[in-house]
Amino acid sequence: MNFGMPKLLLIFGVIALFFGGKKIPELARGMGQAVREFRKSVKETNEVPQKPSLWIATPDPEEVKAIEEGDLTNE
Repeated sequence: MNFGMPKLLLIFGVIALFFGGKKIPELARGMGQAVREFRKSVKETNEVPQKPSLWIATPDPEEVKAIEEGDLTNE
């Protein structure tokens, strides 16, 4: 669909009549924020995720010895 200058002026004129001159800057600002948020979310989803760092707990040597000996009491 090809929009020429006369059609665009007509569309903007109808918008100006419908919303009024004071609301147009607010609508444009809201549209700009929406586009920025959309671009930000697209950029974040395209980033390569980093490898998660794993935290591995090392057991207490005394607990390991107790388990190996079969002493499973909670002392």
